[in-house]
Amino acid sequence: MKKVLIGLVVLIVLVFGGLKIFEITNYGGTTYYTKITNAGQQATDHDQDGNKYTIYAYDLPGYDEKGSLQQLKFNANQDRPLKMNAYLKVIYNDKKGVTDWQRVPRAEVPKAALAKLD
Repeated sequence: MKKVLIGLVVLIVLVFGGLKIFEITNYGGTTYYTKITNAGQQATDHDQDGNKYTIYAYDLPGYDEKGSLQQLKFNANQDRPLKMNAYLKVIYNDKKGVTDWQRVPRAEVPKAALAKLD
């Protein structure tokens, strides 16, 4: 009975450990900061139901908190381009590219990244 219990605990630890590693490698990433310096490339596409929507594609340099450069390619699915000179906090995954972005105030951008962006 004791061996079965130990085996069950080891199995649970392995499953949860594997899931955590999968999450980190596929959904986590490094935080970079960028500044919108162009209107992006506008494109129109259709969803599965045939409805039109607009995409703005951006290719901008991003910098981490130490000032290291990463070229960031991402889309904004909006009716208009992102606001010029806005600062973005971007999550970049080596396998998937940009997985998330959000607008942040200039004061939240680390000094090393801000020095490169301004």
